Amino acid sequence: MITEKMEKAFNDQINKEFFSEYLYLAMQAYFERLNLTGFTNWMTVQVQEEHAHAMGMYNYVHERGGRVELMAIDKPQTEWKSPVDVFRHVLEHEQFVTSRINALMDVAEEEKDRAALSFLDWYLKEQVEEENTVGSVLAKLELIGDDKHALLLLDKDLEARTFTAPVIG
Repeated sequence: MITEKMEKAFNDQINKEFFSEYLYLAMQAYFERLNLTGFTNWMTVQVQEEHAHAMGMYNYVHERGGRVELMAIDKPQTEWKSPVDVFRHVLEHEQFVTSRINALMDVAEEEKDRAALSFLDWYLKEQVEEENTVGSVLAKLELIGDDKHALLLLDKDLEARTFTAPVIG
């Protein structure tokens, strides 16, 4: 059985995960407007991943006998100056999500909820991977600078990214 404090913390994080999905959907729309199909694809995969992350927590709360309480999702930013600006925002957001997962783990430690800690370990590892992946794309964008040809080559590379449903927990 999940404690009230743990349930509330998970519900807060579920909201943040759905916000992440919404934010990346806004970024997907931004790249669609720029006709950068590879970047659009990259964000499409992010949208799918964030949805899976939210649903993993949603299902976990139910499995533990808790109650999921869905809250309003904040409106995301919808305009950026450039692709590099978008990826700076993505990295900043992923670092925020990492801090939120760490805070959720802190609650699990306080509540001595070993099942939650075990479950959240996957999310922590996922965040390390997310920050690394985003950091790699950002580094390439910063290296590219104003070179439109190089931007189009990177766009072509990003078309290859595919979504694989994660096995969470």
